[in-house]
This record gives sequence, structure tokens and C-alpha cells, in this order.
Amino acid sequence: MQHTDTPTNLLDLDLNGLKAFFEGIGERPFRATQIQKWVHELGVSDFSAMTNLSVDLRAKLPEIAHLRFPEIVLHKESTDGTHKWLMRVDSGNCIETVFIPEDDRGTLCISSQVGCALDCQFCSTAKQGFNRNLSTAEIIGQVWLAARELGHVRHANRRITNVVLMGMGEPLLNLERVAPALRLMIDDNAYGLGRKRVTLSTAGVVPGIAKLARECPVALAVSLHAPNDALRDEIVPINRKYPIAQLLEACWRYTEEASIEQITFEYVMLAGINDSLEHARQLVRLLRGKPAKMNLIPFNPFPGAAYGRSEHADILRFRDTLAAADIVTITRKTRGEDISAACGQLVGQVQARGRRHRAQPGAVTAL
Repeated sequence: MQHTDTPTNLLDLDLNGLKAFFEGIGERPFRATQIQKWVHELGVSDFSAMTNLSVDLRAKLPEIAHLRFPEIVLHKESTDGTHKWLMRVDSGNCIETVFIPEDDRGTLCISSQVGCALDCQFCSTAKQGFNRNLSTAEIIGQVWLAARELGHVRHANRRITNVVLMGMGEPLLNLERVAPALRLMIDDNAYGLGRKRVTLSTAGVVPGIAKLARECPVALAVSLHAPNDALRDEIVPINRKYPIAQLLEACWRYTEEASIEQITFEYVMLAGINDSLEHARQLVRLLRGKPAKMNLIPFNPFPGAAYGRSEHADILRFRDTLAAADIVTITRKTRGEDISAACGQLVGQVQARGRRHRAQPGAVTAL
């Protein structure tokens, strides 16, 4: 029998990991599916309530395992129905999770790191720097907690229909821990989301794109934000390592290896920076005839930001130029501005408050 002085957080384990855990303590591997269904499908976190486990196993599990989640320390709800949670993952670090309801779907945006190391110039999270990777438990724990807070039961009144890894951090720089969480999201005995309903967003970590295709292929979104290397080098610094041509080649290969129809390209509209008709024409030359969809995103200003949001008329002209070239293009609605729903804004505000009140016990700081 496996023995360890440190209890195992079962949230860190996908189905194969759970099977290995139960085999290690002398149990049959089917216990893995039972636990997975109780925890992730039914939202049960008390081992004693898992009635199809043996009495002996229910008594033994608390001694060798636990279910440890992030802690919700702040919850805000927007007038448009958007929810945003600040979640503490350890004594000094917090992350953000956002739920965006729409008529035909409910999208949960989760984080994969505390902060981000990529230093994209228009990103609030990047300005806070990077602290550490999240564990699998801290990643999937966001989904579990949001489902609990939203009060839905799977198969009855599902509110979370889609999950996007577009929160704090670069998921492909933490793929070892992200991949098991992705597998739980799409597992029919966990959250049961189809591969098309789980989207990973990357700023362009090219080696990670190929690895994702092997580990757990899901929908892919790429934070492009510029149509040429000179501009992208400036606002998305990872482009200096993996320029646009190399990134796009990896994207087209991913559609084949992962058997997905198209790549979504995200493009934050920055006034006077990347929103001219010439920029749109350059994008047309890059993407015409390719399996690509464009998602134009109005910039969400934050304190100290050096950029402004493009005028609505400029966004529409940009969109129409792409659409005229038969590039599917949508403009994302701005949601949750009254609760600072742009990635990193809430953590930044709480971090600033924590610094102002550093002497007060219990102050939450982000970094």
C-alpha cells in the first residue's frame, strides 16, 4: 500500500492520475471514476457523502487525501450579469475567474498562472509581473467553485457551457498542469464539455502549440494583436522569439493534428496603434483563405495604461475590411466594466489596496 505523510489533493489528478492513486493504496481502478463523478460532475467534496464507496474507503480517504480548493475572497456581479471572483491560492497570491452569461451560452474564463511573464504592453496582468504557475487543483478548482457559486447542477440547469483559458497567465507555459485540468473539463464523467467548448488562449508559445495537440487537443485562440512583426515585437514581446510566420505555420499545423476547423485570432483594438485600414489589409494578406476567425476586442483601459480604446467607427471599418475578404470576423462585446472584468484589473486594485494598508492584518495582496 502506498504511504505518504502528505495528503494527496485529489483535485490535482485527472482520470489516469486517480487510477494510479487508487491502485497505489490497494483499491480497484474503478474507484477513480466514482470519485471523479462525485467531485466534478456532482460537486461533492465530502468523502463521507460518497455513498457508493465502501465504508472502509470513506473512512480511510480523509487520512491520505483531501480536496483543497482556492478560497473565494471577493465576488462582484456586474449590472450585465457578469460575475468576477478573486480567489486566494496561497497566503500571498490571488487569481481571477470571470463568468460571462449570454443568451445561448455561459462562458467561464479561468487563470493558469499567478501573473504573467510575457509582458504584453496593453495587458493589466503583465504589469503586475509573474509569480508562479498554478497547480492543476488551482486551475480546475476555479471551475468547481464557479459551478457551485452559480448554483447549477450538471444535466439539469447547466450555466457553464464553455470554459476559456484566457485569464491571468500564459497556459502553454504551464501545460504540465493545464493538460490534466483540460482532460477533466472534457471528460464525460467530470464536466462533460466537448472539445469545441474548451478554448486555450496563447500569446504564441510555438512549441507549446504542438505539445497541446499531443496532450489534449481543444479549441485554440491566438492573441495576435498586430499584422506585422515590427509592431507585434513592440506590443507582444514573445514575437521576437516566435515571429508571425512561424506562429501561423504552427497554427495551421494544429488544425490538422488536433482535427479542429479553425483558429480564433484575438485582436485588441488600440487607438492609433493597430487599428488602421492598412493594418486590416495586412491581416487580410496573412489570413485570407486560411482556417481563421478574427475576434476584435475593444481595449479595456486600466490605471496607468499607455493605450486607448479604438473608436467604434474605426472598429467597424476594420471589421468590414476583413469580412469583405471572407474572413469570419466578430466584435466582442465589452462586458463587466463596472466590476473591472478585464483580466488582472481586480487583482491589481486589491494589490494596490494591500500596499496602502500593509500594516493591517489579513490584507489581500496579489504578488
